[in-house]
Amino acid sequence: MTSDPSPPKRVRGPSPSKTAATRQALVTAGLSAFLENGFSGTRMSDVAARAGLAKGTAYLHFSDKTALFVEVLRAFVRSAAGGRPPGRPRPGETTPDFLRRTILPILRDLQGNDRFRVLHLVIVEGSRVPELAQAYRAEAIDPVMKLIRIYVARAVRRGELQSDALTRFPVLLVAPVVIGTLWNRLFAKGDTVDIATLFESFLALAFSPDRKAAD
Repeated sequence: MTSDPSPPKRVRGPSPSKTAATRQALVTAGLSAFLENGFSGTRMSDVAARAGLAKGTAYLHFSDKTALFVEVLRAFVRSAAGGRPPGRPRPGETTPDFLRRTILPILRDLQGNDRFRVLHLVIVEGSRVPELAQAYRAEAIDPVMKLIRIYVARAVRRGELQSDALTRFPVLLVAPVVIGTLWNRLFAKGDTVDIATLFESFLALAFSPDRKAAD
């Protein structure tokens, strides 16, 4: 009488925590590689090497370089916002005061860590690789524009605007960030601008001073 064969041993896959750590390492390495070499000049094998991983490991987590870039953008946006939405205005707080309180610290942190290079990267390479521009719009621009429309509508209700320009063109609220980034990366010769201060100056132009209408 023969005994039943032993059941095959179960092969355990990597733990969820290890998978998450590997993915995060690739995202961190990807951000550094993209900023240093640009999108076109970055290879997945380079990213894996920066992360201390085997050459093919990156493809186990991301189907291609664009998929990695999208995840880098998502992580970047979460980090820029501190992992949480900006919240709501306090009772009696004017819209420009709310924007100063919530947006200026984000802009200062981004400039202090030279993270506006991400926007510059998309501007430079977006025309050659449309997927980059599409990904940046989906992850960074569209959510911000949705919030801007909410803030502008609040400002209109409160009678806080100098004109109807922001109502017609809400994208103007992010214009100081784009202009400041382009100036600092392409045109400045020792006369770089502080983007947070540029944004604050725009608020002074767009909003009526000391207007405190009821919510």
